Amino acid sequence: MHAYAVQDASGMVKLDAMENPHRLPPALQAELGRRLGALALNRYPDGRVNDLRAALAAYAQMPEGFDIMLGNGSDELISLLALACDVPGASILAPVPGFVMYAMSAQLQGLAFHGVPLTADFELDEAAMLAAITEHQPSIVYLAYPNNPTANLWGDAAIEKIIVAQGHRGGLVVMDEAYQPFSSKSYIDRLARHGHVLLLRTLSKFGLAGVRLGYLMGPQALMQEIDKVRPPYNISVLNYECALFALEHSEVFAAQALDLRAQRAILFESLQGLPGVRAWRSDANMILARVPDAARAFDGLKARGVLVKNVSKMHPLLANCLRLTVGTAQENVKMLAALQESL
Repeated sequence: MHAYAVQDASGMVKLDAMENPHRLPPALQAELGRRLGALALNRYPDGRVNDLRAALAAYAQMPEGFDIMLGNGSDELISLLALACDVPGASILAPVPGFVMYAMSAQLQGLAFHGVPLTADFELDEAAMLAAITEHQPSIVYLAYPNNPTANLWGDAAIEKIIVAQGHRGGLVVMDEAYQPFSSKSYIDRLARHGHVLLLRTLSKFGLAGVRLGYLMGPQALMQEIDKVRPPYNISVLNYECALFALEHSEVFAAQALDLRAQRAILFESLQGLPGVRAWRSDANMILARVPDAARAFDGLKARGVLVKNVSKMHPLLANCLRLTVGTAQENVKMLAALQESL
């Protein structure tokens, strides 16, 4: 293993981590600063965190009879799920390529991880997923909706079959909607159908990557059990006050997401016109693109001041693929020019 590495982005156009490139308007920055400055930092977090739980439940339109649990980013919640489900013979299963923390959480907790390859076009291999659930009987099946790094939504019929099969085996399904602000669909409307399905989200892509705030929704009785492994005071007063402030001004972040969806469409069409480049349609704030030589293109982009993510070594299906975060109009123009010169 190696520690999680963050690329040095000093002086670069930073398009490697699916961050929202827009900052708060100056007036809201000043208002938030005053609010944070008045907090009692000498005290442990208090019941105000429950105000955030209620605000997030309302924002997400959480179903009746469900509860919500907060984490220091969705990464912490993924780790806590592995901890909560660490029983003899437990394992975690997910399609691959996918979010690396599913496998990492299993490894760190001493659980087996079973990765089921997607098809060549990054769709769910329904038969292989169902066979793997029967063979391994995993404690948790993760389904990212949309997926990272492929950025696509999988078919609802295949997802439903996987959820039903996992329910028959007595395991959990976690629908990971990290990129929900940019997606054309959500599982929230179907969440109440099944008592073994949890919905995981984060405020990172919403526009608060620096705040580190994830949330998990599920049936109350199930959430009470998972909550037993949550560390006390895992959400700081600064984190929850920032999140509350953002939700009070959710229209600002909704406008930013709308802009990024428009930029995504422009970027996709521009990538389609580059020789030797194949881009896949996206429901997230990133686009997966295959180029003739990923290492050469990545180095060329970096030399021209643009930082993206070279995912070509993550999985054989991602050969010569780059993951491009959707930035501002100006950032995208610069990235496209640098990419064209680097091909």
